[in-house]
Amino acid sequence: MPRTVAQKLIADHLVEGSMEPGSEIGLTVDQTLTQDATGTMVMLELEAMDLDRVRTELSVQYVDHNLLQTDEKNPDDHLFLQSAAQRFGLWYSKAGNGVSHPVHQAHFGRPGVTLIGSDSHTCAAGALGMLAIGVGGLEVAMAMAGQPLYVSMPEVWGVELTGELPDWVSAKDVILEMLRRHGVKGGLNRIIEYHGPGLDQLTAMDRHVIANMGAELGATASVFPADDAVREYLEAVGRGDDFTRLVADEDATYDQTEHIDLSALEPLIAKPSSPGNVVPVAEVEDEDVTQVVVGSSANPGLRDFAVVAEILQGRQGAAGVSVDINPTSREVLADLITGGWLTSLVSSGARIHQSGCMGCIGMGQAPASGRNSLRTMPRNFPGRSGTEEDAVWLCSPETAAAAALTGRITDPRTLADSHGISYPRPTMPERYSTIDDMLLAPLPQEEAEQVELVKGPNISSLPEFAPIADHVEVPTLLVMGDDVSTDEIMPAGSQVLPFRSNIPRIAEFSFVRVDETYPERAKGGEGHVVVAGENYGQGSSREHAVIAPRYLGLVAVIAKSFARIHWQNLANFGVLPLEFDDPSDHDGISVDDVVVLEGVHEALRAGRGLTATIGDREVAVHHRLSDRQVEMVLAGGRIPLTAQAL
Repeated sequence: MPRTVAQKLIADHLVEGSMEPGSEIGLTVDQTLTQDATGTMVMLELEAMDLDRVRTELSVQYVDHNLLQTDEKNPDDHLFLQSAAQRFGLWYSKAGNGVSHPVHQAHFGRPGVTLIGSDSHTCAAGALGMLAIGVGGLEVAMAMAGQPLYVSMPEVWGVELTGELPDWVSAKDVILEMLRRHGVKGGLNRIIEYHGPGLDQLTAMDRHVIANMGAELGATASVFPADDAVREYLEAVGRGDDFTRLVADEDATYDQTEHIDLSALEPLIAKPSSPGNVVPVAEVEDEDVTQVVVGSSANPGLRDFAVVAEILQGRQGAAGVSVDINPTSREVLADLITGGWLTSLVSSGARIHQSGCMGCIGMGQAPASGRNSLRTMPRNFPGRSGTEEDAVWLCSPETAAAAALTGRITDPRTLADSHGISYPRPTMPERYSTIDDMLLAPLPQEEAEQVELVKGPNISSLPEFAPIADHVEVPTLLVMGDDVSTDEIMPAGSQVLPFRSNIPRIAEFSFVRVDETYPERAKGGEGHVVVAGENYGQGSSREHAVIAPRYLGLVAVIAKSFARIHWQNLANFGVLPLEFDDPSDHDGISVDDVVVLEGVHEALRAGRGLTATIGDREVAVHHRLSDRQVEMVLAGGRIPLTAQAL
């Protein structure tokens, strides 16, 4: 039977279930990726399971989020992560090496491999013909312990690309076009597979840009074929021997189909405050801009910085604009220096920051209140930048550079007439810089066994959670609308993330962007539920958005629908995710309505449907948990269920 690239990847790693969309499947995991905002919890989970050494082919711990060292918390956690990497047999990438996704692609990416990561943008590795999926930290910990990854078998959505990108339009505009068409829920329960003659123009790093923001579409993964562009990339990073051709069979068919004519695209931009709020740049020209930020996993390649440097070359940025540059790795920074592009950026007035995620997750570079900030980053959820009253727009490097010059949102195609600038096409080196000793290799097992975990005072053990009761009678503490993100459930940023390994402390920030009284109201009760609309829990994979409310007594979430990773995280930690049979029932629920669920244990095991009494009426709800997940919820989560089996 002819297969697509995604179907081949799944078939090669399938160990449980069948490849029927919607059914649960188990996949072997070759590689894992963790970063420091989520990795501390993963390492504590490995400790709780008493793991001796990771069972994967390769696992890597990156430090790329919590880089500001304003007190001891972040450096203490970095020491803990390094000791845990040594103890459990992981590679370790220290602070300043760069953003996990492009660094992993450069050093470890390989066609035909499965990769899961406790970061939602892990899907970026699909650029190399990998099956790369962002998941919660506990899913990664279980894979490190040798267990399969369980997911619902997605549909495969084939997106045919034809034509060639015009001047001033680049890969970021391709994924923004997908978001313009389909919004932040368009990829739910789907793998997006790009194919067609338009791929010939897109480099592996261009594909990384597109695959990365599949997370913003809600997709399980984004997949590209491993073709000549991938071979050229691997040769350019000194790993040509890792190339294996992986393309779709000629007669392969897709569950859903889409077509994009690249030649018809124009510069696009996502307005505040959603990646799905996309319009042509020409529609919003002349909005004043006070900040431009270039970098992040969504535009990580050397070309994306070089094109900005060549647009700005010999010119100063507008007087009222802060131009901020986040090189995505030490190696990209080295190539910017060698190519002369860094000099152009510095001479134009740009501020150069350390390699890492930085402004993307509110770790510095916060914009002024209510002032427009144009960023080449993947997300612009409210307050994510570190400023509560922010106005963040998402765009391509070309559009960012145009705004840097003019001080306002500007269609970059107009620069030819206004500034006499021809569209630059930077020449990339045949061989990218590689720093061989940048990543610390795993210790031999006999040495690893002697390593003690280094725990600072801010690192606490995982809380123990009780199983769900058979009779639930608890109040509703929050009633929310659609598209509530994990940034609203559990904020990132320099104020919150340093407490990522201290659940009691980080719990105090739960839902404060929705209702600042929630933590105090939740603390004093004996359990509660929250109610939400469509796509609840979109965005980051951070499992703190489940663990912290669970610590405060969250028993269940009743929503119209859930984002994939957050739904999995709820089940992993014993929180019951329920969906309305009739979505309009959401509208009749108020804060403090009491929710009653009778005979929970039998009902969950017997089928999908339950009846909840909410306030003074009965409401039909259902769950989508597999039998395996039902037992997890009933046990209080995956860790206690696993402990029962040991």
